[in-house]
Amino acid sequence: MHGTGAKVDGARGVFAVDSTAPDAAPRGLDAFRHGWETQVGDDVFQLPAFSPDTIGDFRVKGTVTKVHGAAIADLHAASATRTADVPGGDQDLIAMYVVRRGAWTLGGPPGYGDQTVSAGQFLVRHLGRLTAFDTAAHLTAKFLVLPPDELKPLLGTRAITGPADSAEMRLLAALTDMIHTTVADLGPAGVAAAQNTLVELAKAVVRGRFDDVEPRLAPALTRAAKDLADRRLADPELSPAMLARELNVSVRTLHRAFAAVGEQVSTYIRHRRLDEARLALVAPSGRLSISELAAHWQFADGSHFTRAFKKHYGQTPSEYARSTGAAPLSPTRHPPVHGPAEGA
Repeated sequence: MHGTGAKVDGARGVFAVDSTAPDAAPRGLDAFRHGWETQVGDDVFQLPAFSPDTIGDFRVKGTVTKVHGAAIADLHAASATRTADVPGGDQDLIAMYVVRRGAWTLGGPPGYGDQTVSAGQFLVRHLGRLTAFDTAAHLTAKFLVLPPDELKPLLGTRAITGPADSAEMRLLAALTDMIHTTVADLGPAGVAAAQNTLVELAKAVVRGRFDDVEPRLAPALTRAAKDLADRRLADPELSPAMLARELNVSVRTLHRAFAAVGEQVSTYIRHRRLDEARLALVAPSGRLSISELAAHWQFADGSHFTRAFKKHYGQTPSEYARSTGAAPLSPTRHPPVHGPAEGA
């Protein structure tokens, strides 16, 4: 269990906790609470009291980051958790729960029943006071606390639910991942911009649409598109149009977002495919031939793949394989029946 990062005029903080190691659970809740209170603070979100029957077995691993009046917690809970029946305490904030595995059950407002966020779902609502909750063991979830000024009028008394892999949630998840890794190096203006962008994307989640004229959202859109492309590199349908469709934006918006960070969508896809092909060239076993690599990574043919590879790396695939000490490549067959390499 440890904490990292520091506050800048109380505007930022980040800490990591891991009480899943043997013998760490008895101190797990104390470490988590200490990290939250010192790096995030009760002014953003007051942690509730936990039920005595879950305090002794608080096995949680994760990272928590504060950006101004917002906080992001990415948590993996090995044990079940439960708050006290009446946590107490007034709040005025927007809370978002994104569950990837397990379930998170939340106490509802007076007169309403409990709400359960199941795996693959998100829920966002306004909290006027602390409410009870419990989580299943082996929970993987993201918890966001956001300032209420711009979101509360959109939500009112509603709780918005939907799929965790919606286009808007993909953008929000990409942004939170970037914030976790960069917040320690951000200055005050960067911290403020990070919070504002979180709020803008949360508004997109609530509205169910992305504001494609908001320039602050370009980095998050670019990151989400790259993450999606990385998972679909071998898909023959992968293209700027497909990415735009999956992320619920126009192709023009996607191109504009990449241009804002000095990149092009098609160039990113081609370079990532070449990089994966380069790694495959020196794989210790089961290497594909040149023509098979070209087909697998969606190049027109072996000659086109070879030209693209040489332009990017300064060597043909066979020259690169030889330079790393790998066995000679077959241009067409796999398993290889070794013959002369292209460009020889």
